[in-house]
Amino acid sequence: MRTKQQICILVISAGILTACHTGQKEVEECTIDSLVLERVTYNHPDLEVDLGVGLWAWPLPMDYDSDGDMDLLVSCNDVPFNGLYLFENPSGPGEPMPVFEPPVRLGPGKKNLQVSYMDGNARIMEQGSEYLNFSANLYNQPVEIYPPEKLEEAHQKIRFSLWKMVDYDDDGDTDILAGIDDWADYGWDNAFDSSGTWTNGPLHGYVYWLENEGGEYKNRGKIMAGGEPIDVYGFPSPNMDDFDGDGDLDLICGEFLDGFTWFENTGTRRMPVFAAGRALENERGTIRMNLEMIVPVGVDWDRDGDIDLVIGEEDGRVAWLENTGRVQGRMPLFRDPVYFRQKAEYVKFGALVTPFSVDWDEDGDEDLVCGNTAGNIAFIENMGQVKLEKRNPVKNNLRGRKLPRWNPPVLLKAGNKPIRIMAGVNGSIQGPAEAKWGYTTLSVADWNHDGLKDIIANSIWGKIIWYENTGRPGSPVLSPSKPVRIVAVASTLKPAWNWWDPEPGNLVTQWRTTPYAVDWNRDGLTDLIMLDQEGYLSYFERIRQDGELVLVSGCRIFYVEGPSGYNSRHVTTYEDGGLLRLNTEPNGSSGRRKICFSDWDCDGDLDLLVNSISVSLLENIETRNGMVILKDRGPLSGLKLAGHTTSPTVVDWNENGIPDLLVGAEDGLFYYSER
Repeated sequence: MRTKQQICILVISAGILTACHTGQKEVEECTIDSLVLERVTYNHPDLEVDLGVGLWAWPLPMDYDSDGDMDLLVSCNDVPFNGLYLFENPSGPGEPMPVFEPPVRLGPGKKNLQVSYMDGNARIMEQGSEYLNFSANLYNQPVEIYPPEKLEEAHQKIRFSLWKMVDYDDDGDTDILAGIDDWADYGWDNAFDSSGTWTNGPLHGYVYWLENEGGEYKNRGKIMAGGEPIDVYGFPSPNMDDFDGDGDLDLICGEFLDGFTWFENTGTRRMPVFAAGRALENERGTIRMNLEMIVPVGVDWDRDGDIDLVIGEEDGRVAWLENTGRVQGRMPLFRDPVYFRQKAEYVKFGALVTPFSVDWDEDGDEDLVCGNTAGNIAFIENMGQVKLEKRNPVKNNLRGRKLPRWNPPVLLKAGNKPIRIMAGVNGSIQGPAEAKWGYTTLSVADWNHDGLKDIIANSIWGKIIWYENTGRPGSPVLSPSKPVRIVAVASTLKPAWNWWDPEPGNLVTQWRTTPYAVDWNRDGLTDLIMLDQEGYLSYFERIRQDGELVLVSGCRIFYVEGPSGYNSRHVTTYEDGGLLRLNTEPNGSSGRRKICFSDWDCDGDLDLLVNSISVSLLENIETRNGMVILKDRGPLSGLKLAGHTTSPTVVDWNENGIPDLLVGAEDGLFYYSER
């Protein structure tokens, strides 16, 4: 009787994959880079989920379709979900928290888009320019109001420039507020001293007033508050309105992190005088968003006569901060943020999602366990196969076929607390501006060999940890994280640019790179393959020592035949053959590699899938003198999914024994190709 290995043979010749037979099933002939990637849908009628676009939401709330209720336009300027999207409100006037329709793409996405409300009309600006009649014309009728370079030339490193309209001095015309985000003092990365103190400066966020004098705009300089120029922690996104209901216009600014600054107008409507800024608070303390890169918009969302805030976040979600209409301590009282909801369409978990396919709940199908930029880990449950009826806009070749129905992501807990790894003030090599990011990436395996699936994870810190499953099959219960232990290495084995030293015996490597748990040598013990502290793909063998399971020092056993190499953002992987070094760059450009092993060509050994513009295949050719010889076959798809990274895993949803590709992308969505 022939084995599966014997009857499943994939011949790679001149870039062509010929038919692979497993019993009566056949893979259609195709070029190696022709995999068609489909966005994965929930395939779950009547399901409601958090409203969201891809990486970063720029909200433009308005009655776009002129039916009397507030819709949401949201711009997303990153890949692959780039676009300006309409989330239609189907509920009609008077419903502040409708369940929006799924997004409809109207055009390309842009950053720096800001909406202002003048005489009841929503007006859209980019830096220095207004888009006239935006609902009808979108970007087709730009008019320059003020040359942005005249304002921005005083700053050395601007990342964002946020312009809004307001009658600042109550003289009946339209002035401009310009929020300028300046990174010159901050620099970028590797500026911690040996004690973990950031030695560069902070982010700066200034607000300028451009006064309208008969249609000509004059730069009146930075707006002052408490006798000093307004300077929030980057990305000021100014909103000037009567938030406290006393008849004059106050100012609320966002920031690059997660909070808001309140500047009370202690002057008059005609001559504003702003008090020193204070963190926006309510009865429960300082109001903070879940994530960074927040984009607040002041608008009377619920039409009750006071000005609320609608806020976009880095993970593409949009929240409502309701103004209660009450004032306490000379500050308007807002409720805690509530996230808008939509009818479910695409499965999504934050941004830069890192999936691992595994039957987590032991019910016989493949679920997903995933990390993301926020530092969470989630379980996305496969509810079983159903026929896909809804058209997929990427390509419709899956319609009518059976695919999983998915439940929404559920945050996993460890020790009864939702898992969230964050950098804090000094955990990211790129500085304190990344305090709320975690960049979790993981694999799932029985790490302690007790018959239960555990989670092995890396993050923004580069510390390799594991979460022990102390539950029972089908009902996982995770304990608080423990370090993955390594023997026969010095305690200083770490990336050269880390300001901190690992605890002796704890495994630390480059940040944001997958720890792939697998029994590589087939001795019954779960090993680990990942980048080492210098960026080489290494094999960490598992052994028993004094009754304890530990890892030994990483061995660089992966060799790539040259000439070869491909580019991804931040790195060139290798040149002219040699040991496989998946990242040669230091500091913030280090790490960032997401890997998966699979017998992709069905020849009995494990090939390497690694992030690139989509995902690239490094075929396992042979093992020679203990070295695993790999051959770069390039990207499996030409579809660009990465601005930063992608994250591959393999699935077999059609149960034909042939590994299919699932990619976690920049936008937090999942892209699937059935071979």
